[in-house]
Amino acid sequence: MRSGFRAVTPLIASFAMTACTIFPTPEAPRVMDLGSVDSVQGLETRHARTLRVDTPLASEPVNGTRILTKPTPHEFQMYGNARWRDSAPVLVRDYLIDILRQSQGFANVVTDTSAASTDLTLISELSAFQAEKIQGKTRVVIELHAEVLDNRTRKSLCVRNSRLTEPAASSELDEVVGAFGNTASRLAEETLLWVHRCLEEN
Repeated sequence: MRSGFRAVTPLIASFAMTACTIFPTPEAPRVMDLGSVDSVQGLETRHARTLRVDTPLASEPVNGTRILTKPTPHEFQMYGNARWRDSAPVLVRDYLIDILRQSQGFANVVTDTSAASTDLTLISELSAFQAEKIQGKTRVVIELHAEVLDNRTRKSLCVRNSRLTEPAASSELDEVVGAFGNTASRLAEETLLWVHRCLEEN
């Protein structure tokens, strides 16, 4: 019995080693970003108040790192072998912070990970961050509900709903990611001007 076991053991080991090489090692997923913020023209008025930008709230699957597409109104799919460098809410937060800082329109702009005391907070909810196919054409959709909050009184000073779309040349990953970057840039620029007007009125 033992001799038979010794004979079978090398065969099993040989098969196990062979099995390990049958399936190729999957490629690491491509890690995508929205791109850098273009140069922002400084605002004429510089507010003395400080602003904290909170990471937008979002539910699944928007609150994730996968690049989403909706081929139909009722179904989410994901681009294979690719993901965002971080979750969609963090991407939007970082983009907003970058453009708000570049504008030099505020005494300071910090993220929600900072322990610094601030005068105002930009809070938001991200409800759409995906590519969609409408009548055979691909477009990117970003939808953000934003509020400017006075940290001392806890009063909501201004509220804004944004739904921006941007056509993509095709449904190919690189084209879609480029459209995401263009849409995020427009959203950040519009948010910057809106926050600035809000502080002028309050």
